[in-house]
Amino acid sequence: MTTANTATPNVDPAEIEKFNAMASRWWDPTGDFKPLHEVNPLRVQFIDQYGQGLAGKKVLDVGCGGGLLSEAMARAGAEVTGIDMSPEALGVARLHALESELTIDYQQITAEAFAAEHAGQYDIVTCLEMLEHVPTPASVIRACALLAKPGGKIIFSTLNRTLKAKVLGVYLAEYVLRWLPKGTHDATKFIRPSELIHDADQAGLQAKAMTGIHYNPLTSGFFLSDRNVDVNYILACEKPNE
Repeated sequence: MTTANTATPNVDPAEIEKFNAMASRWWDPTGDFKPLHEVNPLRVQFIDQYGQGLAGKKVLDVGCGGGLLSEAMARAGAEVTGIDMSPEALGVARLHALESELTIDYQQITAEAFAAEHAGQYDIVTCLEMLEHVPTPASVIRACALLAKPGGKIIFSTLNRTLKAKVLGVYLAEYVLRWLPKGTHDATKFIRPSELIHDADQAGLQAKAMTGIHYNPLTSGFFLSDRNVDVNYILACEKPNE
C-alpha cells in the first residue's frame, strides 16, 4: 500500500502568501481568477464524466482555494470536503458557501496529513491547478491515491512544461492579457504529461483519459480537446480495486 510522507510539510510558504494576498478577489468573475471562473464548467463536466457522476459521491477537493470547484461539485450533488493551506482563501470559501447555502467541509491541512487520517474514504479526489505550486508534486499524487477508495477516480490538472505553455500561460496570461496577477506561475514548475502519468503510476494509479484545455480568441471562450496538451491539461486516473 502506498503511504504519504507527513514528516515534512510539502508547502511553499511563498505560494501560500501569494494566494492569501489574492483571496478576497476569488469570487470576482472579472478579476484575478477570471480564467478559473470561465474554465470551471468544463472541469466539472470532465470530472462528472470520468468520475461516473458526481451526484451522491463523496468528493475531496485538494487545493480548493476559495472554493470555485468545491461549490460547483456540491451543486452537482456531491458531498464535498475541500482542503488547502491558505487560511485567507479558506475563509473566503467558508463565507461564500454560507452565503450560497451549501454544506462544504473546508479544512486547513496538507494532502499528506489528511491522507494519514482519511485513507480510502473518497469516491472522487480532485487536485486541479495545484501540483505546480508545491515543492514535491509526487508526494501530493501519492496522498491523492491513498485517499481514494479502491475503484475511486482521481482527477489532476496542471500546465505542461513547454515553451508554448510558458508563452501563453505566463507571459500572455499574466503580462499581456492580465488574466492573472504577475508571478502567479513559475514555468519551471510546470509538469509534463509523461511525468504526471509516471508519478501516478508509481502511486498505484491507472491513467484513463487526458485532454487539453484550450482558449479560442475568436469566441473568447475555453474548450476541451485532445488534439494536444501543450498548455493546460486534465488527467483522469483510477485506483484499482483491491
